[in-house]
Amino acid sequence: MLQIEKKVSKRITSIDLLRGIVIIIMALDHVRDYFHAGNFQYEPNDLSQTTTAVFFTRWISHFCAPIFVFLAGTSAFLVGERKTKKELAAFLLKRGLWLMLLEVVVISFAWTFNPAYIIFRLQVIWVLGLSMVCMSALIYLPPKIILIVGLMILFGHNLLDYIHATGNTFKDFLWAQFHERKRFYIAGHQVTTGYSILAWLGIMMLGYSFGMLYKKGMDAAVRKKYLLLIGSIAIMLFVILRAINSYGDMAPWATQPSFVLSVCSFFNVTKYPPSVRYTLMTLGPALITLSLLEKPLNWWEKIIIPFGRVPLFFYILHLFLIYGLAVVAVVASGRPWTDMIITTLANAKESPWQKGYGFSLGGTYAVWVLVVLLLLPLCRWYDKYNTNHKEKWWLSYL
Repeated sequence: MLQIEKKVSKRITSIDLLRGIVIIIMALDHVRDYFHAGNFQYEPNDLSQTTTAVFFTRWISHFCAPIFVFLAGTSAFLVGERKTKKELAAFLLKRGLWLMLLEVVVISFAWTFNPAYIIFRLQVIWVLGLSMVCMSALIYLPPKIILIVGLMILFGHNLLDYIHATGNTFKDFLWAQFHERKRFYIAGHQVTTGYSILAWLGIMMLGYSFGMLYKKGMDAAVRKKYLLLIGSIAIMLFVILRAINSYGDMAPWATQPSFVLSVCSFFNVTKYPPSVRYTLMTLGPALITLSLLEKPLNWWEKIIIPFGRVPLFFYILHLFLIYGLAVVAVVASGRPWTDMIITTLANAKESPWQKGYGFSLGGTYAVWVLVVLLLLPLCRWYDKYNTNHKEKWWLSYL
């Protein structure tokens, strides 16, 4: 989600641009969370109720988290090219702890606007931070070992899918934080382990190894060939594993009443935790896209790239902006604004007030465009300010 180091002598525009594209897509998914009427009635990947448009609106957002985590690993490697191991380890440790604190204090509030902090959803910023803390120790391993372990986690972690936390104990919480999405109730608070560490750490380790392709002196043409080759292999492995329909995902695909829904079922892979099929499906196209983006920027890419240069700034602002607009929408629908103070993770079936609220999918897309347009000048300003004030140490934390 964020570039790890701000003070760089020369930015890699293709990485910034890819990050900018996916963070805009991420905003669509979060707008859908608060504005689409269907979101309060059914899950977008529930093939018995969803539509093709709703399914793929959710599906496209699957690319966001793995790309953020993968590129954060790449950025860590590139920072290490300018620092000693000790300096890089200290940097990753401090940055990781800061992100974890940010998730708990700021982002949890941005999702609920509840000052009582009833709900803690340990999501992508949390796992980015926790993975960086782990990487602060793992970087001392030989590069080949980091790559091998990352691949072992990618292809092997689904072996643990049948081990489950069955209670609400601290031991159960630790297991869920390691490899399972689960909701806990701790001292009157709801805590959800949406982004378990094992699989995401493996993705960051692979991103760190991937940084070798961007070392100084690497021929761009050679790098593009590697990007195309690795990306194509990942896509082929995804298709093969999905077609076999055995290992690698807890949600096997099945033939549906229509061809389109059967296609949806084929792509309906597991994100929590990210299965090997999910990871191959998302990172394969991402690597091919990186190869295609390694060229001079055109006009629309120049518009998008500031988002990718200040992703954490965008992330925090977009949550508060979306929530603020949702409050306006709730009031306009005849409900009190306090209905948007979230006190439970219950869905519409358990929260009757949400029935009848929300926009059509077209209206949801319109709100998304508005959010992006409102944030564009702010991100441009911050990107320029950051570039012109590199001496300010605190800027590296935003």
